[in-house]
Amino acid sequence: MDRRSFMGALGAGMAAASGLARAQGGPTRIIVGATPGGGTDTVARMLAAQLGKYVPGTYVVENRPGAGGNIAAQAVAHADPDGRTLLVCYTSHAINATLYGNLPFDPVKSFQPIAYVASAPSILVAHPSVQANNVPELIALAKSRPGTLNIALPGIGSAGHLCAEVLKQQTKVDLVLVPYKGTAPAMTDVLGGQVQLMFAGAALAGPQLQGKTLKALGVSSAKRMETLPDIPPIADTLPGYDFNAWYGLLGPAGMDRGLADRLSEATGHILADASNRSRLMDEGLIATGSTPDGFRQFLVTEVDRWGRVVKASGARAG
Repeated sequence: MDRRSFMGALGAGMAAASGLARAQGGPTRIIVGATPGGGTDTVARMLAAQLGKYVPGTYVVENRPGAGGNIAAQAVAHADPDGRTLLVCYTSHAINATLYGNLPFDPVKSFQPIAYVASAPSILVAHPSVQANNVPELIALAKSRPGTLNIALPGIGSAGHLCAEVLKQQTKVDLVLVPYKGTAPAMTDVLGGQVQLMFAGAALAGPQLQGKTLKALGVSSAKRMETLPDIPPIADTLPGYDFNAWYGLLGPAGMDRGLADRLSEATGHILADASNRSRLMDEGLIATGSTPDGFRQFLVTEVDRWGRVVKASGARAG
């Protein structure tokens, strides 16, 4: 056996031994800061069901909702970095760095990034009674009737809230922000016409658009969505507008980098599968994937840019 073959066999053996040791030590918990159902839980369960094909072991999802994902993040940040505790995080992981005054962890330094898993553009939807069919018409309408158009927020500091804040900041229009305790009650009032506008995920908005109970004015991503190609990006009117929700996989700081690399590669294999990409698309998510270093840089960038939006909005929590 030549040296290259020997080193390859040795590396494979070490990876297998590591996987066996982790399996013998108990299952790997993938902690989720949300209740069962919804995008974060869907991503976690897809990974839990398939990571074992590539990195041996048993993976189970543990839901720990509360505090915008901070309870789950704190549990992982303070966990033993042995690779048996992971976190599927959401956009709030970056937003909370500024939204909350004194977090017991650092959203970047307290974690070992593994992979950027998926992005989730939001759709700016309107009740059919709104006399605007696109973003330019909305801006004109809002300027002609300042303070009369309301936009529902699924929660203070949520991606939907901050997408609305950026819209206000960039257009200089007077939209009234109406906070709700969750997406469902916000959508109920938009459908009922009590509130005129909302940023909603594609999975939630899609059936309403198809049934014409709502209409789409624009999408928050810089490019059109593959599943809803007729909706123009808000960026066509407001250059640089590109604010999407996203999901990622993290471990605690100090976790073995070799294991993080293998989990990242495994996630890439899972996301490359057509059936998995289709499943995510049904939830309004776009499969992405990244290296650990790529996801770390993404996190740094997201903490900074969402932080600027939070500071400009004056929003606070905790």
